[in-house]
Parts: sequence; structure tokens; C-alpha cells
Amino acid sequence: MKGTVLVAGFATRHVVRSARNAGYRVYAIDHFCDRDLSWYADICRPFEELEDLPALIASFCRDHPVDHLVLTSGAEELGDRFPLAGTPKDRVARFLDKAAIQEYFEEEQIAVPPIAAEGAFPYMIKPRRGAGGWRNQVVRSPAAQQAWEELFPGTPYIRQELVAGIACSVSCVANGTAARAVAVNEQLLRGPGEREFGFAGAITPFDHPGVPEMIRIAEHAAGASGCIGSVGVDFVLGDRIWAIEINPRFQATLDTVEMATGMNIFDLHINACRGVLPPCTPPARRGYAARAIVFADRDMTVRDDLSALSPAVSDIPWPGTAIEEGGAVASAYGWGASREDACAMLDKTITRVCGYMSRW
Repeated sequence: MKGTVLVAGFATRHVVRSARNAGYRVYAIDHFCDRDLSWYADICRPFEELEDLPALIASFCRDHPVDHLVLTSGAEELGDRFPLAGTPKDRVARFLDKAAIQEYFEEEQIAVPPIAAEGAFPYMIKPRRGAGGWRNQVVRSPAAQQAWEELFPGTPYIRQELVAGIACSVSCVANGTAARAVAVNEQLLRGPGEREFGFAGAITPFDHPGVPEMIRIAEHAAGASGCIGSVGVDFVLGDRIWAIEINPRFQATLDTVEMATGMNIFDLHINACRGVLPPCTPPARRGYAARAIVFADRDMTVRDDLSALSPAVSDIPWPGTAIEEGGAVASAYGWGASREDACAMLDKTITRVCGYMSRW
């Protein structure tokens, strides 16, 4: 074993799996503690509320030797007292605030959707903090804005002018002063409904004439940010390339990036934390990979073990798990030599999962 890693955050399975495949002994503190997380983590500790995490991490580090602490979504600012492998707390805070991200892109002269004037409908409302995009909403009237504010009372937000295009991202690794792109991804969003702009999956690689320019912008943005390790830059690619966010942590595209490239992103992350970046060459490609999160169409209780569907399914819930309507059930995958092949397999995997769900 190369050492021991503790991965802590709201969802950790993708990082834990990568770390285990890289040759580390891995522990996890995770909100879900899904069935397949137990395959890769020697110890899984659950938590309910994010405010419980600091004490759990401190207790775990007292009881177990930990060489590297890696923080995922919701836990990014907890690395000040532990052996952190990632962006330090004093740097990460700026990139957890969408207003500060907006200012950063403007300072770096990177195109970002402009802040909209109050009442200049329509515009996009985004909470200043939070991941996944599920609370982002286009508001077209004062009544719609008031409804959002009542749904999320007291939540600070920004207003951005609307831009049209394809949601996509560039996965990078950074050493605090420079960054290298390792993959470009098409992002899948949930679509019409209350959570229209919520993350719902990805396809890697993303083929488009604008990719080289996106890579250039992402490497500049991630390198100048001071972030360390795995860093993602989100874009909307339309009539121009619009930067949307910087994610100073492992991204939800990790699985498809590794499947499509054959690289181990956790290894690249640790190397970047040591100051070492990959060679300045085009990212490797061995095929296409697609992931889609399967959501519950009603309240349900899991009644089957989906483990037999692995590796085409991950984030596998334990039998007996109650899932509310709209909640994530599992992740489905497809892969192949082309985008079409990967998506065709993905559709078959989703159909198999939905076959089980129809009985729940």
C-alpha cells in the first residue's frame, strides 16, 4: 500500500474507488455509505449533517493513522487541522462563493455571464453557496423570484444574465501556480422541472471545435486560482465560451474521465499536491464513457441488491433504503468506441435499473 487516505464529504464513493485503485488503503466518512462504497473503503462512517463532520474527522484521525485527508463536496473548508491533500482552507473559500467566483473570472478577463440588474427579467438565480446546480432557476417575473426566495428563505444569491449553449466542463489538476487539463466533459442536466439545472451525469470526452480554447481558458483559470489537486472548470459553450464555476475538489465527472482515458485521477491529484503536473500533451483517449444518475419517479423503498449490475451501475443503495421522489437511486454507465456506442449502452443500463425500480 502507498499509504492511508481518509475521504470525507457528502458523497465520496467516486474518490474512494480511485484512491483504492491507485494502491492506497482508504477510509470514508460519507452521508450515504452506499453498498459499493464498502467494497473500496476499509472503514465507512456515516454522518447526517455536515456540521457533524469536523468532530468525526478529528475523532477518526486520532484513532487511525491517516497520511492524506481528501475532502469532497460539503467538506471543502475543513482541512485546516488535518493532513490535507488538496486546496487549503484559506484559498478554497473564494471558490465556494459564486459571487467571488464571478469577481475572479472578471479579474482574470474570462468571459462570464454578466450580473443582471434587479428586475431585468429573465435571469438566472443561483445560490451563492452549494454544489450540483439543483437550486439554480430561471426567473421571469417578480412573482417567480418571490417564489424562489420563499422556497429557500434567507439564502444569499446572485443574478446572472441568461446565456444559451451546451453545459460542459474541463477536468484539471493544479499545483497552486499552474494547471493541466486531463479531460473535457459534456454535462447532462436534469431538464424541465423544479431541478432543471441539477447535475445528472456526463459524457467523456466532449468533441467540439471549441474544446482547445476551453482547455486554454480552464488551465489559466485553474492555474491562477491557487487551487491544488483536482480542479474542475464549468462552462456553457454557445455563441461564445462562458465560464460558469470553478470547483476546487474532485468532480462528479471523475468516473467517466477515468473510464474514457484510462488514467487514475487520484494519482494525478496526489502528484499535483506534491507540485508535479502531467506532461503538457493532449489527454489520452481510449474510448467514450457516459454516466447518468437515475432518479426516483415516486417515493420508494429499495427491495433488491443491484450489486450484480456492477460495473455498469454504481452508488448502489442498500436494500431497505427509503428514497423520496426526485432522489438519486443509483448511477448508470455506458462505454464504447464512440459516443453513440456509449450512450446506447447507457440507455440499456438505465432500462435494467428502471426494471428493478418498477417493482419497488
